[in-house]
Amino acid sequence: MTATVDVVVVGAGPTGLTAAGDLARAGRSVVVLEKWPTPNPSSRAFATMARTLETLDARGIADDLIANGHRAPGVSIFAGARIDLTHLDSPYRFVLVTPQTNVDQALARYAQNQGADIRRGAEVVAIHQDLDGVTVTARAHDDPSQQSTWRARYIVGADGSHSTVRSLLGVDFPGTTILSSLVLADVKLADGPTGGGLTVGSTRDVFGFLAPYDRHDADGSWYRAMVWDRHHQVADDVPADHAEISGVLARAFPADPGLVAVSWTSRFHCDERQVAQYRYGRVFLAGDAAHVHSPMGGQGMNTGIQDAANLAWKIDAVLAGADDALLDTYDAERHPIGRRVLRQSGLMARGITLHPRAARLLRNLLAPRLLRVPKVRDAVAGSFAGTELRYPGIGPVGTRATQIPLTAGRLTELLRTPGFVLVRERGAPVVEAFDGRQTERSDGGPAVLVRPDGYIAWAGDSADRSAWAAALPLVSASECGCRR
Repeated sequence: MTATVDVVVVGAGPTGLTAAGDLARAGRSVVVLEKWPTPNPSSRAFATMARTLETLDARGIADDLIANGHRAPGVSIFAGARIDLTHLDSPYRFVLVTPQTNVDQALARYAQNQGADIRRGAEVVAIHQDLDGVTVTARAHDDPSQQSTWRARYIVGADGSHSTVRSLLGVDFPGTTILSSLVLADVKLADGPTGGGLTVGSTRDVFGFLAPYDRHDADGSWYRAMVWDRHHQVADDVPADHAEISGVLARAFPADPGLVAVSWTSRFHCDERQVAQYRYGRVFLAGDAAHVHSPMGGQGMNTGIQDAANLAWKIDAVLAGADDALLDTYDAERHPIGRRVLRQSGLMARGITLHPRAARLLRNLLAPRLLRVPKVRDAVAGSFAGTELRYPGIGPVGTRATQIPLTAGRLTELLRTPGFVLVRERGAPVVEAFDGRQTERSDGGPAVLVRPDGYIAWAGDSADRSAWAAALPLVSASECGCRR
């Protein structure tokens, strides 16, 4: 028997759960097929950036995460150079340090509360597209002889760097390995870095990275650590022990932080890869299924969540009757962002692991000075935090709208209900022709039409109905918020 839904999401990580929750919130039937029968207890990701926190606030789940995480005001990288987040144009002028498991749990609750059906232990083994939809076959993880079939209008492949969906499509994942034998670990330190920020220490042969958790014991404090040794390159399945981690940390930092305990480790290699396009007919790739990059900068989970937020509202609009071409804008908008993240993360990785003495001296001379220049400081911090990333457009169109001051409340609160939001000019009357949610800005800026993912679709005079209406997807009046 074949079950029918609007969308099948493959993968129950942060990307897939965001997409599933958003689609279910919009009233779409969604099933999430996850290969593994239980959630992954390990946490590679640990940094939630400002733009992602804005996105999570628009889903009502940011506050709880922040209450149980550590707010890091910046990142110390080398020779006194620092990425300073305290000047961000965002309510969240920090990077939140919290294990990915916490984000996964919050997004799973969000998706389930909205009505998404999460099926764990269901491994996708076949995908067949036709003109009207997609048929997905999955088998039970604990009993491969048991199979289920799903019929959907669209598939979102959010099943990670080893994506089954990508493999079944026959899509290449070109790129290279840039670092190997990286070790992630949760560690207790007797004398870790102070100041609350993220800290990188490096020499020509090793580097160490430390992000503080808000967990303190009598004999030390807990950190997420990443270590690498140029002269100890081993396979990913070789366990990392106390001596290896302790030795790298002692050499990477000016003073030995004193490793007390290790609770979890994972050794891995770092690739830079990206698919040629994010859309393949009725199948879309998102998150690590579409792009992987250096962990430097902590962009992986954040980029995947942003992929999902961009894609979900467009699928919903097309299911409501909008032109299918709207779905092409997912690739047009997100592929360049993915490429930029690859380059940015790779540049940081290469900068930290520089080996020639002359290059390191030049880096140490220039980087601290440049990052003290306000324009450079804010541009680097905004790119790191995701607040300065934008989509194609003129003027404010394509930028995020979260920073617009309102006469009452927060824009993210209005975005918790699906649909577009019209932000009128200060003092402008309510626009009767617009059936969606409206608010008023408190500064002197123009009216803006805000997309469901929080980006500006149009800016101008709110009284010019033909102009803002042209920026709405061509769907029914009840869906787009425009009275016909």
